Amino acid sequence: MATVVNILLVINAIIMITFIVLQSGTSAGLSGAISGGAEQLFGKQKARGLDLVLHRGTVITGTLFFILAFISAYIL
Repeated sequence: MATVVNILLVINAIIMITFIVLQSGTSAGLSGAISGGAEQLFGKQKARGLDLVLHRGTVITGTLFFILAFISAYIL
């Protein structure tokens, strides 16, 4: 059982890394940090298409990663 959970954990980590690397960057530098936060707060820049899929996939795989890590630690 521990082997199966660890294999799923590694596969999930690879998928999560892929999702994170494929996401487009918001902005670079200090000016991006100031203006980027304001744009997200007021909803002028909504994620659509591939960015939305990558964002949701990252959230799902991140949550699954923590769940599998806890299960792995509990089993061992």
